Amino acid sequence: MLFYFTATGNSLYAAKQFDNDLFSIPQEMNQVNRKYRAEKIGIVCPLYEFDLPSIVKEFIRDSEFETDYFYIVMTYGMHHGGCAARNAELLEKAGRHVDYYNTVKMLDNALPVFNMDEQRKIDPEKKVDEHLAVIKADIEEQKHFIQPATKEEVDFYENFIATSAAFSAALKQPKYSVSEKCIGCGICTRVCPKGCISVVDGRASYDSTRCFGCMACIHACPQKAIGYVEIKEVNPEARYRNPNIKLPEIIKANAQN
Repeated sequence: MLFYFTATGNSLYAAKQFDNDLFSIPQEMNQVNRKYRAEKIGIVCPLYEFDLPSIVKEFIRDSEFETDYFYIVMTYGMHHGGCAARNAELLEKAGRHVDYYNTVKMLDNALPVFNMDEQRKIDPEKKVDEHLAVIKADIEEQKHFIQPATKEEVDFYENFIATSAAFSAALKQPKYSVSEKCIGCGICTRVCPKGCISVVDGRASYDSTRCFGCMACIHACPQKAIGYVEIKEVNPEARYRNPNIKLPEIIKANAQN
């Protein structure tokens, strides 16, 4: 069994390489008494603020897993900040043993930091499929491995935490706006994993109460009508979805209505 969360398709693409028995975490969160049993159980999700997304943390915390092999793979763009070693230790203290924890570098789609047009140009350099193949082999062999936190990554993480408190807070509790370009198509309402958006009087209406900043709505909007309020985007005209993943797949994974 492999559970995944995806906003732009990167983590879904990665998950497809590891297992055929896939379950969307946003959909599973709607279930009561989540108890899972399998020989191998995995989690694939993106890196948010050098950590697990809050929806994934909640899923792991409030679910029961009976398995001989539990693994986590996180997708990221530039720096992982030593997240594997740090989270594996935290999960161990919480009574959740992780046998394998690794990361794979993919296109970074954090809009406040990166220009998607420029990221697409350097994406081939990351050799995503080669790295995914290595991780797949590790999982098939049930290898025990926790990606070590190098000094470079730890220093980057600590510097980010020390110098980017306001920016980090704005990402964790984002405020989005809907411009006059909105045509009320409703795509944003269907890709949001927390049901934060509805269409009212022919226009998207956003409620930030449950939002954890996955940016699925922003990336999926065909009119580019959704954006940040407090943070300036590098390129407001550039959006992203993994080229191997279709929009209906993200809707199927995340839709709450």
